[in-house]
Amino acid sequence: MFLRQAARTLSLRHCALQLPNLPFSVRLKRYQAYDADLDRDSLNEARSWFQSFRPEQLPKGNTTYARSSGPGGQHVNKTETKAITTYSVTELIAILPKSLHSSIRKSKYYTSSSDSLAFQAQTSRSRTANAEENRTKLLEEVMRIYNEAVPSETSEEKKKKHEAVQERFHATRIKQKKMNSAKKQSRRGPSD
Repeated sequence: MFLRQAARTLSLRHCALQLPNLPFSVRLKRYQAYDADLDRDSLNEARSWFQSFRPEQLPKGNTTYARSSGPGGQHVNKTETKAITTYSVTELIAILPKSLHSSIRKSKYYTSSSDSLAFQAQTSRSRTANAEENRTKLLEEVMRIYNEAVPSETSEEKKKKHEAVQERFHATRIKQKKMNSAKKQSRRGPSD
């Protein structure tokens, strides 16, 4: 039995070392709050950035056009309506809070050869509409990264609920310890 417990403990420690590098910490204790180990300063910085964020703050990017494919008839075959827009990661990092920096290069739109995010749009017959769609995709990607990296603020109701759960957990734990102690005391028999 002891060997099985030791093997489980070692395997759990081994698994904990192999966890991926996440922007948030994994809750290892049942009674610990989700955001207990997060850096409060970086969370506050990211939340204040989000409150004051406007889409116009994003960089313009470099847009190139190519011939589109798909529906549109002769128009798409003869004109360059497909918009390919690249946004430099260094320009994006200058605008975004530090807690989002590592996630930018993990985006599915990241291109390592140019160190940028590249978006393509060819749904419209208009060049400008496709370029605007790329800008919308960038905004959606930044919002997705923010929502993954920064948890929403815990409400007072949830904080109180967590404190109550934590108090019940500790009270139950102490009660169980006292019961085990009393059980051991009764096994000893009367003292002489």
